[in-house]
Amino acid sequence: MPLVPLAQVLEEASKGGYGVGAFNVNNMEQIQAIFKAAQENRSPVIIQASRGALKYTNLTYLKHLINAAAEENPNLPIVVHLDHGTVEAAKTAISLGFTSVMIDGSHLPFEDNIRVTREVVEYAHAHGVSVEAELGTLGGIEEDIQGEVQLTDPAQAEEFVERTGCDALAVAIGTSHGAYKFKSKPKLAWDLITEIRRRTNVPLVMHGASSVPQDLVATINRYGGRLEDTFGVPIESIQAAIRLGISKINVDTDIRLAATAAVRRVFAEEPEKFDPREYMGPAREAMAEIVGLRMQQFGCAGHAQDYTPKTLEDYRRFYAEQGR
Repeated sequence: MPLVPLAQVLEEASKGGYGVGAFNVNNMEQIQAIFKAAQENRSPVIIQASRGALKYTNLTYLKHLINAAAEENPNLPIVVHLDHGTVEAAKTAISLGFTSVMIDGSHLPFEDNIRVTREVVEYAHAHGVSVEAELGTLGGIEEDIQGEVQLTDPAQAEEFVERTGCDALAVAIGTSHGAYKFKSKPKLAWDLITEIRRRTNVPLVMHGASSVPQDLVATINRYGGRLEDTFGVPIESIQAAIRLGISKINVDTDIRLAATAAVRRVFAEEPEKFDPREYMGPAREAMAEIVGLRMQQFGCAGHAQDYTPKTLEDYRRFYAEQGR
């Protein structure tokens, strides 16, 4: 199966009433772990890289790692997505063969956000590539942008989607980036999801959706880590959001915590080990386990067979016919 655009995966998710996990990657072990979980759970998968990841891997390395994984998993619907991109990063990602890009103008004034988003939409759609945009801001830090919470306004969201033509919209409903999200169980703005979905009729995206499993935090601290008490987004809250209209769920911190816990355990229990394969192997297994669990919890497990894949050329023609 060729790499598919985000628009197709989210359309199927919306019809099927499930969410699709979007998992951030920076290296080979993360990519292998995500694809192992997707294969075992027969799940569509969105694998995404931030600008920081592209810089860390020197661009071409990450492209070829993902292509290798896709070649080994030809029966899976796979989206390769740029997370929190700029106009320049989006164009670079498209040149590398990404099938979806996110333009993050959420920190800009409303009209400027529309302008840069529309610029990316026009460029991406000419190549058949899907575009995710963001309106409203989350707490925490993402790609060196300090975020202060500003929940998404439904009326603005309606205007934004109409004027930009984006394929998916990341909304701020009270989640936060990073490991230190909340000091107690969060209260999310459920009413916003329902109203934004009604007004925009595009798939919605939840960022900052890691659950920060307390057993992983405890393991890290047991073996020398110093993570303070923190709460992530409870799985039941994510599942409720999916029922209300969230189709794409971004997960990054949980994968990092799983890998760190596994590596720290090896170093503490087997201090004679020095071969990276002897600690990155367990890290890879731990990441695959948490990703597989999320696929089951989000409801996308078992849906890989639903797809008759569409190509970027199919979507390029579609966008042209729709004047988008």
